[in-house]
Amino acid sequence: MSVSFPRGEPRDANGNNTRKPMKREYDFRSGKRGAVVAVPKGKTRITIRLDDDIVAWFRNMVERAGGGNYQTLINEALCQHMQSSDRSFEKTLRRVIREELRRAS
Repeated sequence: MSVSFPRGEPRDANGNNTRKPMKREYDFRSGKRGAVVAVPKGKTRITIRLDDDIVAWFRNMVERAGGGNYQTLINEALCQHMQSSDRSFEKTLRRVIREELRRAS
């Protein structure tokens, strides 16, 4: 029995196809449902819709940096934004407290 592969399959240096043919049947009795890749502790898998230009910008930044993961870059940008927002809030809170202390004295 000969097995044919569609065009564009991976080939070795001799031109032989390196992909193994599919089996006629697979045994899924010990299979598990759910994500193939486990989510690391401290991370949450979500679905989010972003504008095309935003995703393109982050992917371009990763490519220019020589590789990486654009989702990690988005996560880092969000973390930096949270930290700067916290600092801004802290700065405002300190200013208000100083003003109130001056008025009280």
